[in-house]
Amino acid sequence: MNARNLASNLGTRRVKAPEKRAKFQSSVLSGKNRVLTLPIFQKALHILKDQDPDLCTVLSTCGPPPLWKRKPGFPTLVQIILEQQVSLSSARATFHRLLQTVPVLTPKNFLKLDGKILRQMGFSRQKAYYCTLLADSIRKGSLDLEGLKTMDDDQARTELIKITGIGKWTADIYLLTALRRPNIWPIGDLALTAAVQSVKGLETRPSSKELEELSLAWEPWRAVATRIFWHHYLSTQNEKSRRSLKLNQSIGVSSRGTGG
Repeated sequence: MNARNLASNLGTRRVKAPEKRAKFQSSVLSGKNRVLTLPIFQKALHILKDQDPDLCTVLSTCGPPPLWKRKPGFPTLVQIILEQQVSLSSARATFHRLLQTVPVLTPKNFLKLDGKILRQMGFSRQKAYYCTLLADSIRKGSLDLEGLKTMDDDQARTELIKITGIGKWTADIYLLTALRRPNIWPIGDLALTAAVQSVKGLETRPSSKELEELSLAWEPWRAVATRIFWHHYLSTQNEKSRRSLKLNQSIGVSSRGTGG
């Protein structure tokens, strides 16, 4: 089945919530429960499990996902920028080298680093430029990270993407993991796209428009659904790695390949 048919037949059809659940979800949409706390997260998992058979299968097979979260602030935004279009392990290594050099990572301290030092840490020229602009914007007060907490999702996203180097994906990952907004759906995330295709049994990778249509069924818990899909993706990748390692060990070849 393709994503468009699934969205029209199943994905955008919402289960009528009982009155108590409807009030709870309304409180989230109204902004009263703007931060996804652990109790709210656990309740939302049960709601999605009851509402979507495919997500129920993931939760039954893989267990509940972690409430992946990060500390709001400049360091987290720098780390997310580093994660753009590279592996998480590569971004993590660069960020670790940065923290070794600047243990107290503030915009002021970051601006003391020149381009040569940043490139030695692993920053590309482009990402060094983006992070320098971000630090300068915060220092000058044109971006108020603390003020984002009082804004709704669209307002906060708009403020973030005013900064060169912060696009919709970066803004959404920050809103989802740092501000822990419950209804963020990071369409540009490749792992999410792959997981939706797998879980929903789609013939092809869903387009951005199809992902948006599918996500309507999980409102106002799209950030919770995202974590379920990520959990499936990581569990699947880990299983593939275990199978590959077992196969390589059985034929006497290192998982890194021949030649050391």
